[in-house]
Amino acid sequence: MKSFAELTEREILALAIALEEEHGRIYADYGQGLAGTFPASAKVFTEMAAEENEHRRWLIDLFREKFGEHIPLIRRQDVRGFLRHEPIWMVRPLGLDKVREQATAIEEETGRFYERALAQTSDASIRKLLGDLATAERQHVDRARRLGEEHLDRNARQTEEDARRKAFVLQVVQPGLAGLMDGSVSTLAPLFAAAFATHSTWETFLVGMAASVGAGISMGFAEALSDDGTLTGRGHPWIRGAITGAMTALGGVGHTLPYLIGDFRTATALAIAVVMVELWAIAWIRARYMDTRFLRAVFEVVVGGLIVFAAGVLIGSA
Repeated sequence: MKSFAELTEREILALAIALEEEHGRIYADYGQGLAGTFPASAKVFTEMAAEENEHRRWLIDLFREKFGEHIPLIRRQDVRGFLRHEPIWMVRPLGLDKVREQATAIEEETGRFYERALAQTSDASIRKLLGDLATAERQHVDRARRLGEEHLDRNARQTEEDARRKAFVLQVVQPGLAGLMDGSVSTLAPLFAAAFATHSTWETFLVGMAASVGAGISMGFAEALSDDGTLTGRGHPWIRGAITGAMTALGGVGHTLPYLIGDFRTATALAIAVVMVELWAIAWIRARYMDTRFLRAVFEVVVGGLIVFAAGVLIGSA
């Protein structure tokens, strides 16, 4: 890798061409990836891609004038000091906030590149173009904001906000809720069966932890392997799996921890209280994000939980 200070004017122009071409393709990918969910923002990035392509044409015209037809291959990874941008443009569905954040980082880095290149060149025409591009890159973030104001009217913003909420529910709330429900409800039977069978808080704690961790691992893998998210829009499978697995384990551990208390009656009373809090939280999340009436959600969740709880008590007392 070369240091930036070692680059000649010919290499600086070649690198600038490669950067503008890369950024144009990235923004075009942003536009294509956002088109289905965030059409107004997609148009913003499509126009930014067109602007980057125009910059590339200016640079190529100047390079031909100064150095001829052959443009050497020099890219960001060949020069020390450039940031490594995560290829989020390859992930579907795209997250709007992440895309805008990365686009800002790209423009800021490119602006600094042109400012340094300007200080390292002496040819008047090259300095003029690099100065113009440095100004353009500094203004590009503001340009994107003006494009957003132009294309994102109130209806478009509401549409995008609805799409963002839908994506959050699909990719975070649903897998988390599924895990919390499974962990909170499915572990009731083995935990309380062990509790009433042994009347030993430590043995009950071990059974509860084993059930919680085992359920978390099982649910995590099941969710991750259910689909890759490309058609359903449910996001990266391993992220969903991690959310589901963690929430499953958490749901079981919550009412297992009271059995660290030595007194059986106190531990059991506290565990039952924790279960009621967990079931209420599940009902609230369902009412908040799943468009289910709160009382109906409470009835469904509490009844199911009580049935599993009763099964565990009966089995443990047999």
